[in-house]
Amino acid sequence: MLYSKTTPEQKRLKLRELLDSGTIQQFPGAFNPLSARLIEEKGFAGVYISGAVLANDLGLPDIGLTTLTEVATRAGQIARMTDLPSLVDADTGFGEPMNVARTIQELENAGLAGCHIEDQFNPKRCGHLDGKNVVDLDTASKRIRAAADARRDPNFLIMARTDIRAVEGLHAAQDRAKALVDAGADAIFPEAMATLEEFQAIRDAVDVPILANMTEFGKSDLFTTEQLQNVGVNMVIYPVTLLRIAMGAAERTLESIKAAGTQEAQVEDMLTRARLYELVDYEAYNQFDTGVFNFQVPGSRQGRDTTGDAATGEYPEGLHKNEGVQHGS
Repeated sequence: MLYSKTTPEQKRLKLRELLDSGTIQQFPGAFNPLSARLIEEKGFAGVYISGAVLANDLGLPDIGLTTLTEVATRAGQIARMTDLPSLVDADTGFGEPMNVARTIQELENAGLAGCHIEDQFNPKRCGHLDGKNVVDLDTASKRIRAAADARRDPNFLIMARTDIRAVEGLHAAQDRAKALVDAGADAIFPEAMATLEEFQAIRDAVDVPILANMTEFGKSDLFTTEQLQNVGVNMVIYPVTLLRIAMGAAERTLESIKAAGTQEAQVEDMLTRARLYELVDYEAYNQFDTGVFNFQVPGSRQGRDTTGDAATGEYPEGLHKNEGVQHGS
C-alpha cells in the first residue's frame, strides 16, 4: 500500500549488488508509476526511466526540453512505487558542472538509485538518430567529475553515457569510455553500438559495468540477454518499449471507437477492472480504511454509525461522509 517500504539507500546497495553479480540484469522502461509496479511484479531486476519517455509523455520531442524539476519529480514518483532500484536518464546534466552537481543531489532526494549523464551538446537528440554532436573530452569529463563529487550517498550510481561512436567511431568510443571512468564514472553506457563485437570492444576497454540499450527502431539489432551477457554486458534496458506498446494499443482503440461507435471490440485486450485494482492494491487500502474508521464519531446524531466505507463510498442511508463530524475536535 502507498509507496515502497525499501529505502533509497537500500535500493542503491541493491543496484550495486546486481551489477556485481556476474549475471546480466534487465531494466524495462517505466512510463508511469503503475508500470513500475508491473515491472516489479513480473520479476525484473530494476526499473529504467527514459528521458525520451518523460519528454514524449509531455508531448515533447527528446531534444533536451525537459527541466531538472520535471525529470526529478516524475522520476521520483516512479521510483517510490517499487522496491526495485530505478536508474534515470539525466540527459546532459541540465547545464554546466554546477548544474550537474545539483542534478545529482536532486535525484538523490527523489529516491533514485542512479543516473546516467551523456556527452552530447545541448540541445541533444535521441541517441539512435543521425546528426548528433558531442562535447570535447574535457567538458564531458567535467560533467562526470562534478556528478561524482556532488553525491552524498557513495552508492548512488554515476553512469557515463557516450554518444561518440556515431560521430568519431568505435576507437574513439573506447578511448572516451576509459577517460570517463578515470573521471569518476561507476559504469559506462555506450550508446548506439551496431554489433555485439562493438559491445565486446567496450567491455575490453573498461573494467566497470556496461549497459546495452535495446531500443526498437534503433542502430542495434534487438539482441537477447544471452547474446549480450556473452560479450560482457552487465545491464540491458528497454527504454521506450512499454510506452510504444501502450500508445499503439491506445491508438487502435480510439480508431475502433470512432469506426464502430463503441469500444466493445477492444475490451478483451484491456486490463480488467479486477486486475487494475490488484495492481494498485485496492484491497489493502480498503482494509486500512476499515481499520481506521471502526468507531462512532463523538457528537454524531443519535449515535448513528458515521463510519461507512471510504473505499466504496457507501455510508449509512441518509448520511453523507462528513455528516456528524465535530470540526475542530
